[in-house]
Amino acid sequence: MNNYILDFEKPIVELERKIDEMRALNRNGNLSAADEIERLQAKADQLKRDIFDKLGPWQRVQLARHPRRPYTNDYITRIAADFQELHGDRRFADDPSIIAGVGKIGDYHFALIGHQKGRSTKENLRRNFGMPNPEGYRKALRVMKLAAKFGRPILTLIDTPGAYPGLGAEERGQAEAIANNLFGMAGLPAPIIAVIIGEGGSGGALALGLADKVLMLENAIYSVISPEGCASILYRDATKNKVAAEALKLTAQDLRRLGIIDGLISEPPGGAHSDYDETARVLKAAVLKALQELKSKSTDELIDSRRDKFRRMGFWQEK
Repeated sequence: MNNYILDFEKPIVELERKIDEMRALNRNGNLSAADEIERLQAKADQLKRDIFDKLGPWQRVQLARHPRRPYTNDYITRIAADFQELHGDRRFADDPSIIAGVGKIGDYHFALIGHQKGRSTKENLRRNFGMPNPEGYRKALRVMKLAAKFGRPILTLIDTPGAYPGLGAEERGQAEAIANNLFGMAGLPAPIIAVIIGEGGSGGALALGLADKVLMLENAIYSVISPEGCASILYRDATKNKVAAEALKLTAQDLRRLGIIDGLISEPPGGAHSDYDETARVLKAAVLKALQELKSKSTDELIDSRRDKFRRMGFWQEK
């Protein structure tokens, strides 16, 4: 996983490896070598900015799925103090693909809920590759209702290919669980902030996304279907995933322009996986800023504006 390099990252990685080799050889502190290292580092930083400023939709899909990208737990450990995880849906089981609990961000006590993928094969199997079962969504809604009961704001971190489509999930009411989350979140008397941190796939993402403020990391994606699935259905050819990614308008930049999300959170040059701490710092600042904007609203105003926000989506004009 540490050697996972995307095609457009290769020129940057090769230059950075050369810089590392020069630093290792320059242990005696030769000034001329130090100047050359500084020049190459400036060149690498500029190259990184140039490449990441011009990414296309498919390249952002690749970054959103990057195995070294920070996951929910990576953010929670960096932005939340005294986090206490809560388990179980009080009906069937605990679903490890969703982390839910309470913690303090800045001066505020939050309920924090998010999809969690695994780093290793063993962990991915335990986390079901970030694809929740119905009990995961029911656990999430249970914690949201608990937060609302005590007047706490809610933060959801979205990162899933989609809800798990297995037989057991369908038998236990996957569609009902997602629908119940949407219904419940629409009327929760508490500020809700959602941040898409990686993949935002279909109803599995939307089940945590009906929020007062919906934010996206710069290289995250949010779509009703994956590019591969879209290509298979529309073009009868899964290899046309790049064409589908363009057509789906799934990037943060497109979705902000279309009014689907409320804000874009910048990532460090090189993507979120290049600097966990800086990405978490910027995300935390964006969340606290969003909460300040929502705190001025009464409970009734929050619920009314939240419902109106989603009712306005999906309009079209006929010529």
